[in-house]
Amino acid sequence: MSDIFASELLKVRSVRSSYALLAVVGAMLALGVVMVIGMTVDFDHSSAAEQAKFAGADASVIVIPFTQFCFAAFGALAITAEVGSGMIRPSLVAVPRRRSMIAGKVAVVGGLTLVFGQLVAFAAYLVSRLIAGGHPAPLWPYDSTSDGVRMALSNGVSILVLGLVGLGVGMLVRSTAGALITIVGLLLILPTVAFFLPDPWGPRVSRVMLSNLAPQLSGTADTGVMPPVWAAVTMAAWVLVALGAGAVAFFRRDP
Repeated sequence: MSDIFASELLKVRSVRSSYALLAVVGAMLALGVVMVIGMTVDFDHSSAAEQAKFAGADASVIVIPFTQFCFAAFGALAITAEVGSGMIRPSLVAVPRRRSMIAGKVAVVGGLTLVFGQLVAFAAYLVSRLIAGGHPAPLWPYDSTSDGVRMALSNGVSILVLGLVGLGVGMLVRSTAGALITIVGLLLILPTVAFFLPDPWGPRVSRVMLSNLAPQLSGTADTGVMPPVWAAVTMAAWVLVALGAGAVAFFRRDP
């Protein structure tokens, strides 16, 4: 199994898109820092009435959604790049047990997205705290350090979830373009559709959308949401459904 893990890690490292996605995440983190600096400077030069209308200066607001998409794409590319290039055939010759190959991909994608996801989430939080942490609400949105840490941890877990969901989608559709379109639908289109559903269905559907689960997992979301344990269960359900559907399709189709 260690050989399979090493080979899957080598495949990820040999694909240029992996480095391109990391570069995009780095650029978004830099943009988030610029945003926090600009908001903080503007806050310091505003009147008390204007300060009360400010949004929170948290780089995660723009960094995390883009990072979620990038790592979902990374998970999808872990299989679609191999299928698209035709390298899936020699891979299956080397590893004829498809279950072992899937396990290797899940381990690599899950491990990398967990590590990098937490790094990005905590980098966004710590930089934001360094710049705006000494300011009062609403500029600094967290009441305590524990709230900010829980939110950062939850954001990192959400990136892990999106990476594995992306892998499942990639196994299911076997097309990079199709996988990316599906991911955009899950992250952007479905939450928008849910927003326009009539009560009580709109709020109920919105709660279980992938893009809305991290604040609920952290326990820092507004009222009327799922408790953290149910948010965790919902995240696990997304991963199981995506990987399960992808694995069934991968087992039944020819290379």
